[in-house]
Amino acid sequence: MSDESRDNPRRDFLRKSLTLIPVVTLAGTGLGSSVLQAAPEAKPAAPAPQPVRADASVYQPSYFTAEEWAFINAAVAQLIPNDAQGPGALEAGVPEYIDRQMNTPYAAGALWYMQGPFNADAAPEMGWQSKLVPKEIYRLGIAATDQWAKSLNGKVFAEQDSATRDDLLKQLEAGKPQFDAVPAKIFFNLLLQNTKEGFFCDPIHGGNKGMVGWTMIGFPGARADFMDWVERNEQYPFPAVSIRGERA
Repeated sequence: MSDESRDNPRRDFLRKSLTLIPVVTLAGTGLGSSVLQAAPEAKPAAPAPQPVRADASVYQPSYFTAEEWAFINAAVAQLIPNDAQGPGALEAGVPEYIDRQMNTPYAAGALWYMQGPFNADAAPEMGWQSKLVPKEIYRLGIAATDQWAKSLNGKVFAEQDSATRDDLLKQLEAGKPQFDAVPAKIFFNLLLQNTKEGFFCDPIHGGNKGMVGWTMIGFPGARADFMDWVERNEQYPFPAVSIRGERA
C-alpha cells in the first residue's frame, strides 16, 4: 500500500471532523486562554528528567526527555503526515504544542474533579475517568510503548519504519497491548486528541504554525465577523487571521 493511499483517509477525517472546530474557537475565548496559557505549575521535588539538547533555533521541550521527544515527533507525524495535500503535524508544530501543554494546569489535572471511583466505561459527560493525569499518561504510555515495540524487533517506536509505526498505533488504538502502568487505549486517545488540537489551535499556543490547519479546512480564524458568508455556499475568499493578527 502506498503512503498516499494510507494518508488520504487521515486527511479526509481531519476535514470532516466537525468536533475539531470548537477547539479552534476555544483558543480565542477567555476560558481557552486560561487553560492553554496558564502559568506553569511548581515543579515536583523529584529531580526532573534530563532535558533535550538542541540548537537554539529549534524548539527545546521543557517536559519531555530526548527519548520521549523522539516518540512524540514520530507518532504525530504518522497521525497527520506531510503529503501532497499539505503540511503535516511536524510542520504545524504539534510537538511544541503538546510539550507546552505539559506545563499547564490541564496536564496536572488541576481543572478536573480527580476523586474516585473511576469508571473507564462511563459516558463522556461524566468527566475524566482515570487517576492518572495527562502528563503522567504521556510519561508512562511512551515508556510502555517503547518497551513493547522493542520487545518485538529490538527497536523503540521512533526507530521503526512508517508501516510498522502505523501498525503499532492501530494496536494502541484498539487497546491490544496490555500495559501495567496505563491502558493503551487511554494513552492513544490522549495523544490523538492533543495532536488534533495542536494542528487546529491558534498559533499563539505553539501549534498550527502558518495556520496550515485552518487553511486546509477553510477556517477564517480569529476574524471579527464572517457570518455573512456562511449561507453563500462559497469558499471564504480571505486568508485566516490569528489572535496576534498574523495572516496565513
